[in-house]
Amino acid sequence: MEKPLVLVSPRSVTARPLGEVAELEPLRAAGYELVAGGLGAMPSEEELLELVPRCVGWLAGVEPVTARVLAAAPRLRAISRNGTGVDNIDLAAAAAHGVVVERAAGANAQGVTELTFALVLAALRGIPWSADALRSGRWERAAGRELGDVTVGVVGLGEIGRRVARGFTALGARVIGHDPFVTTTEFTTMPLDRLLASADVLTLHVPALQDGPLITVDAVARLHDGAVLVNTARAALVDDDAVLAALESGRLAAYAVDAFDAEPPAPSRLLAHPHVIATPHLGGYTDASIRRAVAEAADRLVVALAETEGRR
Repeated sequence: MEKPLVLVSPRSVTARPLGEVAELEPLRAAGYELVAGGLGAMPSEEELLELVPRCVGWLAGVEPVTARVLAAAPRLRAISRNGTGVDNIDLAAAAAHGVVVERAAGANAQGVTELTFALVLAALRGIPWSADALRSGRWERAAGRELGDVTVGVVGLGEIGRRVARGFTALGARVIGHDPFVTTTEFTTMPLDRLLASADVLTLHVPALQDGPLITVDAVARLHDGAVLVNTARAALVDDDAVLAALESGRLAAYAVDAFDAEPPAPSRLLAHPHVIATPHLGGYTDASIRRAVAEAADRLVVALAETEGRR
């Protein structure tokens, strides 16, 4: 009797043989055969259309899980994301087809938090452009800023945002936060417009908004001159044209970004700006984050498949 199939498609996992990934053992122990999609790269929709129809479960990455793909998967009962965000999944289509969607919430929180620290400190001290100048034979120094002299505004106080806020507090910065869905006395919180007007560093830790970017021309205008903006969350949170104009005017001293609509992103004037620090989606891309995310996603998928046994 053939074993039921589970598709494993996160590129961080399929870069090596699935048999070498210990965190997938709960799926094998539960009697599922694993099939890899993408082999170290994000699978295309056409690749998914070839693989998904045979599968009952799917341990998914950031590849788009479209209505077309879901419609072609009559056996699929559950999807488990190896991360927090599920905005790459057509949730309405999943619900319509009776597919349960799980996620490994918080598994990459420490990795994203640490990258946020690195990006903020690099921007405040001008490390990338100072290093570029020296590499080119120029001795250029500009006075940096210490955390004790800045106010860090944290938008979004979920697992990542709280870790970021605690870390910057411990390092001596004044921290303020905004999250309409979280009540806390751990940090000073305030409405977004007040936070924007108070922050020297603004770091984003919220999902994409349905009604457009969070950081618009008006939002940038509220920031202090010489502010630093960091986006390790979602590309859709930021109006790129507004940020570029702010960098060119000096309203923003630096923009650090680890989130893109397309990977890799197309070349742009924003990414080419000398005071932009762009990293290729490194937030959760650490050995520890990958292990935690895959282990939690696998465990959740085993449970979800057991609970949906007999539905199809």
